[in-house]
Amino acid sequence: MPWDRNQMAERAALELEDGFYVNLGIGIPTLVSNYVPEDYDITLQSENGMLGMGAFPTEEEIDPDLINAGKQTVTELERTSYFSSSQSFAMIRGGHINLSILGAMEVSETGDLANWMIPGKLVKGMGGAMDLVAGVKRVIGIMDHTNKSGDSKILKECTLPLTGKSVVHQIITNLCVFNVKQDGLEIIEYADGVGRSIVLTLLYGIENGIVPNIHLKVEQGRY
Repeated sequence: MPWDRNQMAERAALELEDGFYVNLGIGIPTLVSNYVPEDYDITLQSENGMLGMGAFPTEEEIDPDLINAGKQTVTELERTSYFSSSQSFAMIRGGHINLSILGAMEVSETGDLANWMIPGKLVKGMGGAMDLVAGVKRVIGIMDHTNKSGDSKILKECTLPLTGKSVVHQIITNLCVFNVKQDGLEIIEYADGVGRSIVLTLLYGIENGIVPNIHLKVEQGRY
């Protein structure tokens, strides 16, 4: 079965390392905070000026003045600090954040990321995504494998406006996990019950079960 949103976030949490400073994008990435290992010292950073976010609050813990960059209520830790957004982006642009986990609309075979707008649709603004992909040491893109029409969101080349070129190091979808390599994409893990042939049939449109090597370089339009 494909992973649901929480299972995708839980899988992304496996990429955390003890001592990391981490920025979580809006959407599915925010759920990662609920799966931080208890024995890990992870510091979550938010563009709106918060360093040291806890998990999402219970009904009793909700403080409407305590929010992340996506305007969701969060909890604080004993070591939480607050500062201006200019200082927050100085941390990001200065390379002080180890990992950013971002939602994605499209990702290319070379790690190009599109996640900020769909032409013709209203957008509130760029947010911090362009700064994050340029300044953070490692970027993970997380998304459903296909769009509402059933087309793969992992492409040879992105069709939507780019957030950054060759910036994504790993892709986590509801079907599997890819590492972005210099010569293509490498599938390293599948969701429970999702096999290699199923994923590659979807990626390549193969119906006869004959699939290319698992270490992939795009030869057709869509994964």
